[in-house]
Amino acid sequence: MNRTTLSLIAGATALAAVTGFAVLTAPDPTAADDGVATAAARLPVERSSLLCPTPSSSDLAETTYTSFTPVTKGAESGGSAELRPAAAGRPAEKDPEGGGKDGEEETGEEGGGEETAASAKTGKPVLEHKKEPGKPVTAETSGGEEPALLGTAEGRFAPGWTVQQTTEVAAGAGRGLQGVTCTAPDTEFWFPGASTAAGRTDYVHLTNPDGSAAVVDIEVYGKDGALKTEVGEGITVKPHSSEPVLLSTLTDEEQTDVTVHVVVRSGRVGAAVQALDDSLGGDWLAASADPAGSLVLPGIPEDATAVRLVVLTPGNVDADLKVQLASPSGLITPAGNETVHVKGGMTTAVDLGDVTRGEAGSLVLTPTDRSVPVVAAVRVLRGKGDDQESAFVPAAREVGLRATSAGNTAKGSVLAVTAPEEAAKVKVTVSAGSEGGTPATETYTIKAGTTQNIEISVPDDVEGTYALTVEPESDDTPVYASRTLTAPDDGVPAFTVQTLPDDRGMVAVPHTEEDLSVLQK
Repeated sequence: MNRTTLSLIAGATALAAVTGFAVLTAPDPTAADDGVATAAARLPVERSSLLCPTPSSSDLAETTYTSFTPVTKGAESGGSAELRPAAAGRPAEKDPEGGGKDGEEETGEEGGGEETAASAKTGKPVLEHKKEPGKPVTAETSGGEEPALLGTAEGRFAPGWTVQQTTEVAAGAGRGLQGVTCTAPDTEFWFPGASTAAGRTDYVHLTNPDGSAAVVDIEVYGKDGALKTEVGEGITVKPHSSEPVLLSTLTDEEQTDVTVHVVVRSGRVGAAVQALDDSLGGDWLAASADPAGSLVLPGIPEDATAVRLVVLTPGNVDADLKVQLASPSGLITPAGNETVHVKGGMTTAVDLGDVTRGEAGSLVLTPTDRSVPVVAAVRVLRGKGDDQESAFVPAAREVGLRATSAGNTAKGSVLAVTAPEEAAKVKVTVSAGSEGGTPATETYTIKAGTTQNIEISVPDDVEGTYALTVEPESDDTPVYASRTLTAPDDGVPAFTVQTLPDDRGMVAVPHTEEDLSVLQK
């Protein structure tokens, strides 16, 4: 049998296989009328990845991880979610027996624990979530030797999987409450609000979830444009590992407000900035929403004593922005700060003082004329004198179909929701507690142009921490939200704020049909 005959047989076999597949998967011709396009279906995701940065270098740090997956219709059966320690240059090894640490203290009836540093050496999970979605699972750890964590959720635990990392630091630089929502890996991040000033110690944490090295560039933009950096280019992050980069080692220039741009040349990473102040506490600075002409910074605490807005336009074109506060009664313009002019490629900072004046508020930035993409964040102070604490609110992405917030407590959580354009109705669900209880759901109406601090009605039987899910009832009305955690400590009003973007629980799957004509081309 010659080579030509073999080729013909192979081609015929391939055609038969493709044709057979097309026939078996052909859509029902009665499902839709001819000429009518079918909208893409939204289906639950089957796998999610999250990355949690190294929580603290302080020996006085106490860290809690809270894992939560909302119940999602149509999700696969089975599956699990787990957090494992990042390791330098190698993936964390699974426990061959599939269990937790020997003698660990479990919380939430599943694999939480308190010996995370030991887990880093053994490769055992820090936290496992296997029983059922809809109930949080927690793990606790202490000290300054805890590693970054790599998280994976599959099956019914993947849609909307959210992990909150909250750390209390009793004293020293960054003392107070530091919180961050563990992030999905990506290739670009903007962090307005970082600093290279004396008294500030800011780290850019880069975490690589993959089996090959990632190469990352870090750019820093100050008040006069890009700062000269010595070692910011070509930073290698080893596979399955985390790399903290001290911002002040990248440049000799000390500036109070800078914008950090993380660009991944190859691979992907999770990124967050840990901003520690010698006297004003500290917190995690999460990435701003992607550059856009209009931005919303939701949920500035009502008792904020100082608010500092930091804005950058990434290009060379200047931007002029109208500054408004979405208060409980509507949009108002801060006196003396009606607009802000942002020079192209330069970081601009504006002190807004106690702009909220005792009421819930969200900043709304819109173009005064032409739309120029910008990124933004605010640094918020609470307290006075030596008892001040700081946190950050970056520009947020919309809530979308559903947003999820984990790690809430009965007395220390505030949910802020804003509808900057039109009135909106949102459904808010309190989950079962990590130590028991039943979920409850209520619907709230947010008036156009306002921010509402929602007083969450937590059922009496909910014990431990709980999660919140926020679901707008209309897809056409933009809604933004954030959650504030508070934990006063010896007169210091310790707090942390996390925005609530879409939890990525659903993905659009386009309608497809077979087309055998491609075989003739």
